[in-house]
Amino acid sequence: MPIIKVQFGECDCIAEKLKYNNGRIAIQLIDDCDGAPVATATINIPAESLAKDEAIIKDYAENEGMVQALMDAGIITKFVRQARSGYITAPIYKVNVGLFE
Repeated sequence: MPIIKVQFGECDCIAEKLKYNNGRIAIQLIDDCDGAPVATATINIPAESLAKDEAIIKDYAENEGMVQALMDAGIITKFVRQARSGYITAPIYKVNVGLFE
């Protein structure tokens, strides 16, 4: 599996593609130096319909700037639409799944 570097805030990270229990894409950022978890870049909203190559990106609160970091790394490519859950709205993006193969 290739190593995908992501600059998120002050951290040099490595992106890991995982899966939520319902099979959807989950992206975790891990510190490149010590392997500690830095951020979970995605959220899972089971009621939201997604294609297999789409993910809901958490770009608010402690994850502010996540969309730009993932775009700069080439992980996400195209804005699809917004997802709403409770009081938040989060963007859905196409994920460049080929990067992780």
